[in-house]
Amino acid sequence: MTDTAPVDAVTAATAAAVERFNTAFNDHDVPAIMAAMTPDCVFDSTRPPPDGTRLVGQAAVSVFWEGFFARSPEARFETEELFACGDRCVVRWIYHWVRDGKPGHVRGVDLFRVREGKVAEKLSYVKG
Repeated sequence: MTDTAPVDAVTAATAAAVERFNTAFNDHDVPAIMAAMTPDCVFDSTRPPPDGTRLVGQAAVSVFWEGFFARSPEARFETEELFACGDRCVVRWIYHWVRDGKPGHVRGVDLFRVREGKVAEKLSYVKG
């Protein structure tokens, strides 16, 4: 049986905003990432354990992404599942990297909140 329930416009816009963000991320395009985020965006990173670091605003988040891609030029997120409802979205992912010539990966979840077509909040959690 196929679910044919219509998706409301807010949910569809939320999923589209997160997909734009994820595409920009996998392109390592920091200006596009930041264009996909609100001016007052919030990002909770996964490091350092156990609680990560909370970054607020375009300037702080942009600096983080620039450093992240400089340290991990092979970074790639693979979406395992994306679920949106209203202005919220959950993405289960696998993060792939190459360090010292050796590939690695870790699995995790991002909780997004979208406002006016842009990511306002990205809270990241990782297994392990």
